[in-house]
Amino acid sequence: MAVTRSGGLLRKRGHDMAVAGKIVIVTGAARGQGAEESLALARAGATVIAADVLPEPTALAAAAGPGTVHYRQLDVSRQEEWAALGQWIGERFGRVDGLVNNAGIAVRDRLPEVTLADWERVLSVNLSGALLGMQAVLPLMGRGGSIVNVGSVAALSAHYPVAYTVSKWGLRGLSRVASMELGPRGIRVNSIHPGFIDTPMTAAAPPAFRESNLLQIPLGRTGTPADVAPLVVFLISDESSFISGAEIPVDGGQAAHVGALPISEALRTFVA
Repeated sequence: MAVTRSGGLLRKRGHDMAVAGKIVIVTGAARGQGAEESLALARAGATVIAADVLPEPTALAAAAGPGTVHYRQLDVSRQEEWAALGQWIGERFGRVDGLVNNAGIAVRDRLPEVTLADWERVLSVNLSGALLGMQAVLPLMGRGGSIVNVGSVAALSAHYPVAYTVSKWGLRGLSRVASMELGPRGIRVNSIHPGFIDTPMTAAAPPAFRESNLLQIPLGRTGTPADVAPLVVFLISDESSFISGAEIPVDGGQAAHVGALPISEALRTFVA
């Protein structure tokens, strides 16, 4: 199913058209962060293959801009589905210029309680899904290609949901290996690490999760998908042509203080 919108006059080339003509896959694209990334890429001129396990791209109905969004149903943990998507893209477009491994799920059980089934399910989507995606697109991706793996601030700390945290730490390692292995082929690989972003996934968390995160964010607010999408566009674009192997937090400064913010605030109060 294709979702296509054309909006207004084409803007002049430059930052607004940073990915014009590129063919880009975004996983986990039916809603939240993935939907925003898909729309941002399309508005910047890309042809986007928005993929998700959900059957309907409800959040993509507002797609607008000079680019195009095509929706394909995909379970990222299934190799045969990646193979089918790769074949469809190869026959229709002949190449892939960018891949955004955004799909992810969360199980919030702590280490003593997490089941093996949940552990394996989270890793199959969050970590193996990214590996399968890269393997599927490599035959279609040439020099100048760019891969963005969407991690989490959980990959920069000892976060409590053990399966989710380990999957995102693994994604950091996978991204670093891939940047080294694929660099000689002219393909860049970077990872980004959002903090608390207002999405359906975080909305399902207990209110205390949001409140405790807010206390740790120096900028004093949670993020939105619109805070993440421009970075994805930049990393897919040729404007970031010498950036590879980077790990970029998008977290309002949360990871930077390594837990020192409460100490800093306590001392500020004490001194005052």
